[in-house]
Amino acid sequence: MAGWLRPLAGTLLLLEVAAAVSFLHHRYEEMVRALFRVQSECPYVTRIYSIGRSVEGRHLYVLEFSDYPGIHEPLEPEFKYVGNMHGNEVLGRELLLQLSEFLCEEYRRGSERVIQLLHDTRIHIMPSMNPDGYEVAANQGPDAIGYLTGRNNANGVDLNRNFPDLNTFMYYSGEINGPNHHIPLPDNWKSQVEPETLAVIQWIGSYNFVLSANLHGGAVVANYPYDKSQDQRFRSHRRTANTPTPDDKLFQKLAKTYSYAHGWMHRGWNCGDYFVDGITNGASWYSLSKGMQDFNYLYTNCFEITLELSCNKFPPKEDLERQWMANREALVAFIEEIHQGIKGMVTDENNNGISGAVISVQGISHDVTSGEMGDYFRLLLPGTYTVTASAEGYQPQTVTATVGPAAASLVSQTQESSSSQGEGNAMCPRFLAKQPQLHQSVVLAPMSSNPAGAAAPTGSS
Repeated sequence: MAGWLRPLAGTLLLLEVAAAVSFLHHRYEEMVRALFRVQSECPYVTRIYSIGRSVEGRHLYVLEFSDYPGIHEPLEPEFKYVGNMHGNEVLGRELLLQLSEFLCEEYRRGSERVIQLLHDTRIHIMPSMNPDGYEVAANQGPDAIGYLTGRNNANGVDLNRNFPDLNTFMYYSGEINGPNHHIPLPDNWKSQVEPETLAVIQWIGSYNFVLSANLHGGAVVANYPYDKSQDQRFRSHRRTANTPTPDDKLFQKLAKTYSYAHGWMHRGWNCGDYFVDGITNGASWYSLSKGMQDFNYLYTNCFEITLELSCNKFPPKEDLERQWMANREALVAFIEEIHQGIKGMVTDENNNGISGAVISVQGISHDVTSGEMGDYFRLLLPGTYTVTASAEGYQPQTVTATVGPAAASLVSQTQESSSSQGEGNAMCPRFLAKQPQLHQSVVLAPMSSNPAGAAAPTGSS
């Protein structure tokens, strides 16, 4: 158990100050005012933007934290929290407002941990993906909250059953071993999704998100992909079957990071359910189709888990402070997990970044791609890996990287166009592995100029 706990110093840091946002339920206008208040208190490290509007025209606001708000800095990963996807599951909405105020206050008071987090990470916080549903749920009053009232959006659609079904494509195309990364969307997908879903899909397509969590209620458990079991396609009734991704051990570690930093999630017994370590594979719990969690993994570079945070979907305001205290360290510790793995730049011989380069890790059949500036991020557990970068028109380059238990290792690769020195010829790339307390430079030999004798790329796709 101790291996999953954060350092005591970090925990004590978070216990020193309580967030200034009032412990009450915020209606839409109050939520907006709370967000803009944080932005006004920390104007140099925050930005507010809207990714679109709900069915009833409410903005889907995001509060960004960064030392350079509005700018993607190369090699700085992008993180997101999404709350209130189901309008009647409201604790996540309030926790994210509290987290926003907490990050701002800690930054202002000079917290080294939070300052480093904001300097090394670009954080995006969306308190409510379903503001219309929230208003329906909140209109009932605190003593008359129906279990499902307000769950859906204003069109009566469950937003966590509204994303394109990329799982079915994956299962049919390869019986689990088919493509499971950057699966293209169907031609008519825009006509099949709600305005809120459309806005989120376009949002995650515009930012190279690396790690994410969406916050729900009705249970207390950290849920990780896949959410949809392969067997579901054969039967109409609900089935449960453990359905792991190629990154199953990594997802378990991410989920345990949250559950063990949480006040009681890791104990397992909550809300009449028992989950070992307070985590579960989604499909092992129940199979869910067209969910946001699996969509992130199959369509983008983002690794997302689902956090079920309270037995009561709409807890009374008297319980909000206790819930904040239980989740505060976990919310920060989970963001910090974005720095576990490897990151680097993929460039050509003129040091220009190559976007869309495929980063493959041997033995893990799930690839990520480089962003617009050529930077990439690949979450990995500690260990030694064979990593290959490839891009159309360039020779693949393969390096070995050792991931330590601390910050991400920096692995940069230089690629040369296959036409610049003759097909099959590549310049000597430089590989720099930057690890805690270790700096290592390796020069790779050029590949043969003879196409027939060119070395076969290694790695997995």
